[in-house]
Amino acid sequence: MNAQEPIANLSGELSRDFTDALTTNIDSYSRQSALKHPTAPIKPLRIALLGYRSHPHVGGQGIYINYLSKALVDIGHSVDVISGPPYPELDPRVGLIKLPSLDLFAAKSHVTALRWRHLKSFSDTYEWFSMLTGGFAEPYTFARRAAKYLHEQGHNYDLVHDNQCLAYGLLTIEKTGLPVVATVHHPITRDFQLALAAASWKHKLLVRRWHSFLHMQGKVVRKLKHVVTVSEQSQKDIVSAFKRPASRTPIMYNGIDTETFAPMQSVTREPYLLITTSSADQPLKGLRFLLKAMALLKSSYPDLKLQVIGKLKKDGDTEKLLRRLHLSDSVEFISGISTKALVREYNRASIAVSPSLYEGFGLPAGEAMSCETAVVTSDGGALPEVVGDAGRVVAAGDSRALAGAIDELLQDPALRERLGQAARARIEEHFSWQVKAQRLSAYYHQEVLGHSAETNDSVGTPAVVAHAIVSEEVIQKSITSELPLAEALPHKNKLPEDSSAAIC
Repeated sequence: MNAQEPIANLSGELSRDFTDALTTNIDSYSRQSALKHPTAPIKPLRIALLGYRSHPHVGGQGIYINYLSKALVDIGHSVDVISGPPYPELDPRVGLIKLPSLDLFAAKSHVTALRWRHLKSFSDTYEWFSMLTGGFAEPYTFARRAAKYLHEQGHNYDLVHDNQCLAYGLLTIEKTGLPVVATVHHPITRDFQLALAAASWKHKLLVRRWHSFLHMQGKVVRKLKHVVTVSEQSQKDIVSAFKRPASRTPIMYNGIDTETFAPMQSVTREPYLLITTSSADQPLKGLRFLLKAMALLKSSYPDLKLQVIGKLKKDGDTEKLLRRLHLSDSVEFISGISTKALVREYNRASIAVSPSLYEGFGLPAGEAMSCETAVVTSDGGALPEVVGDAGRVVAAGDSRALAGAIDELLQDPALRERLGQAARARIEEHFSWQVKAQRLSAYYHQEVLGHSAETNDSVGTPAVVAHAIVSEEVIQKSITSELPLAEALPHKNKLPEDSSAAIC
């Protein structure tokens, strides 16, 4: 295949020292965490898990809520999910407390969604007015409602765990004496910077207005006593964007449901089918670079197809790019499918591609790996931490390098099989939800509630989490410089802080 050789030579893998350093640190992290009390039972806690919108079809936050709540219940804890709409899909053993909002994204018209009765509620009125003026107030208003609920019902819980709401209401809850833990998957400053760069001059003001909640999130992250994150890359970005020291932000790697996301012997892999998960017109996900890579490969592989798990926006930038590249017949978009159907799609594909410019963890890549699908990813954010040496990693934003790595795997079915098997083994060893729940349980007991390691019955120690760090020299090879939050945000768009007054 001489025509393909130039493409194959363009594959830009991460340097070996970077991959080895990541693998070594995660290996050490897993071994040490398992040594503390490997078979001891868990001391049960009553946990309130917060999510401002938690349905799995609206993004990764809903998936995180579902799996984390189930994993915590599996090891003996009692969990209630407190959520705004759209509401999550949960294990039957997990309680659901619904906190209704205006749910303006589901309204036929957010302009006419406000009713006279809503004027009695500051949260409802502010949510409507913010949307009307181009803002995003859901985290802020949800946290107000959650604070009001927990002011009355907080005695039923030992602690509160927030899933990236990061709003002033969390500080109100903490002031009542109820311990609060917050997960920061990654600072949305990354999304803001890329959206701003991609916006036309007339839309830049709207992008700034929409992301004005970042000032609030930065302030809350700095003030909260307990914050955890999901990767080494996110930990570094929190230091840069929110000025919270890494020593105060331990790493708790996300989990993958290895029982659900598993190889299916009954499904035959299609040799020229690629799969990716992407919001079509979200610059952060890098879909445009994969489409350009497809265009480079199409002459050598006329049967090449791409399955996109996501929704195509009519007349959006992605649809226009598909027409320009003559790929409309080669790319299919699927949205709203069940988890079972998603697993089947991963098993149909020969290669899963994650071209993101940045990922705080990289859940879709991990799910594909768990299905024994060979993966090609960018080095955006934490993706190298997840993939390690069990896939191909190329420079983010480089379509030719992406095409080269895909070409290498298309030519070698045996290599795809070996990488798929290595990927599954890596996920099983390092990224299961059971391990995640055990490490969080240790953190809850020892760091949040102040229980000694001798009396805590959970597994692992938070000290190990904090030490799972790759050297500064190696990490710098995989990240780019960032715009400081203070320079990126218009301070005139600050949200009002909550006081200890009643919240409605």
